[in-house]
Amino acid sequence: MARDYKREYAVRSKRGRDDRQYRRIARRLMMKKLGIKRLRGKDVDHKDKNVRNNSMSNLRIRSKSANRRSNYA
Repeated sequence: MARDYKREYAVRSKRGRDDRQYRRIARRLMMKKLGIKRLRGKDVDHKDKNVRNNSMSNLRIRSKSANRRSNYA
Protein backbone atom coordinates (compact mmCIF):
# COMPACT_ATOMS: atom_id res chain seq x y z
CA MET A 1 0.00 0.00 0.00
CA ALA A 2 1.39 3.40 -0.98
CA ARG A 3 1.77 6.25 1.49
CA ASP A 4 -0.66 9.12 1.25
CA TYR A 5 1.80 12.02 1.28
CA LYS A 6 -0.86 14.63 0.61
CA ARG A 7 -2.79 13.61 3.74
CA GLU A 8 0.38 13.44 5.87
CA TYR A 9 1.37 16.93 4.80
CA ALA A 10 -2.10 18.30 5.58
CA VAL A 11 -2.06 16.81 9.07
CA ARG A 12 1.49 17.98 9.90
CA SER A 13 1.08 21.48 8.54
CA LYS A 14 -2.18 22.02 10.45
CA ARG A 15 -0.56 20.90 13.70
CA GLY A 16 2.38 23.23 13.08
CA ARG A 17 0.08 26.19 12.53
CA ASP A 18 -1.81 25.38 15.74
CA ASP A 19 1.42 25.21 17.76
CA ARG A 20 2.58 28.53 16.30
CA GLN A 21 -0.67 30.10 17.47
CA TYR A 22 -0.01 28.98 21.06
CA ARG A 23 3.55 30.34 20.90
CA ARG A 24 2.23 33.73 19.78
CA ILE A 25 -0.28 33.75 22.63
CA ALA A 26 2.50 33.00 25.13
CA ARG A 27 4.59 35.89 23.79
CA ARG A 28 1.61 38.27 24.00
CA LEU A 29 0.95 37.23 27.59
CA MET A 30 4.53 37.95 28.57
CA MET A 31 4.47 41.29 26.72
CA LYS A 32 1.41 42.26 28.71
CA LYS A 33 3.07 41.25 31.98
CA LEU A 34 6.63 42.55 31.46
CA GLY A 35 6.44 45.05 28.61
CA ILE A 36 7.81 44.98 25.08
CA LYS A 37 11.28 46.33 25.91
CA ARG A 38 12.16 43.48 28.28
CA LEU A 39 11.30 40.92 25.58
CA ARG A 40 13.33 42.49 22.80
CA GLY A 41 15.92 39.97 21.64
CA LYS A 42 14.62 37.25 23.99
CA ASP A 43 12.49 34.12 23.62
CA VAL A 44 9.54 33.03 25.71
CA ASP A 45 10.29 29.50 26.91
CA HIS A 46 7.79 26.86 28.02
CA LYS A 47 9.40 25.12 30.99
CA ASP A 48 7.61 21.82 30.39
CA LYS A 49 8.14 22.03 26.58
CA ASN A 50 4.36 21.87 26.01
CA VAL A 51 3.51 24.85 23.81
CA ARG A 52 -0.18 24.50 24.61
CA ASN A 53 0.40 25.12 28.32
CA ASN A 54 0.44 28.91 28.53
CA SER A 55 0.02 29.28 32.29
CA MET A 56 2.24 32.02 33.71
CA SER A 57 3.98 29.52 36.00
CA ASN A 58 5.10 27.58 32.91
CA LEU A 59 6.50 30.57 30.97
CA ARG A 60 9.91 32.19 31.37
CA ILE A 61 12.11 34.63 29.46
CA ARG A 62 15.43 33.32 28.14
CA SER A 63 18.04 34.53 25.73
CA LYS A 64 17.63 33.15 22.23
CA SER A 65 20.86 31.18 22.40
CA ALA A 66 20.07 29.58 25.79
CA ASN A 67 16.53 28.70 24.76
CA ARG A 68 17.54 27.10 21.48
CA ARG A 69 20.48 25.31 23.08
CA SER A 70 18.19 23.62 25.60
CA ASN A 71 15.50 22.82 23.04
CA TYR A 72 17.74 21.31 20.36
CA ALA A 73 20.61 19.81 22.33
